Amino acid sequence: MRVLLDTHILIWVLAEPHKLSQPVRSLIASRTTNVLFSTVSIWEIGIKAALLKPEFSWNPGLILAEAKAIGFVECMISSNAAIAAAGLPKHHGDPFDRLLIGQALEEPARLITADKILALYSELVDVM
Repeated sequence: MRVLLDTHILIWVLAEPHKLSQPVRSLIASRTTNVLFSTVSIWEIGIKAALLKPEFSWNPGLILAEAKAIGFVECMISSNAAIAAAGLPKHHGDPFDRLLIGQALEEPARLITADKILALYSELVDVM
């Protein structure tokens, strides 16, 4: 199974695993799961860190290095994913989340998220 982690799930896996449900931890730890993280997430982390948001103090370079070090695969933004994201209904206005859904549809991969609104987009979205 291929899973794409949304930004918060990626951070929680690497820095705050206690925030993850046991089923999500088991899924990510399974040898049969190919775990992807998106360039979109690294970009989002960088933007929020640059804005000095107090609740968002993560370093995008460290998150990238840690994700790669544990064997997660970086999912680059493709033109097809961007087109898929642009064609989504307007349930959610966050451009980062919309691109993540576009990537999940294009890969295909299950998008693991904590955002219930994203489940409105596709059966490929799993809310933890």
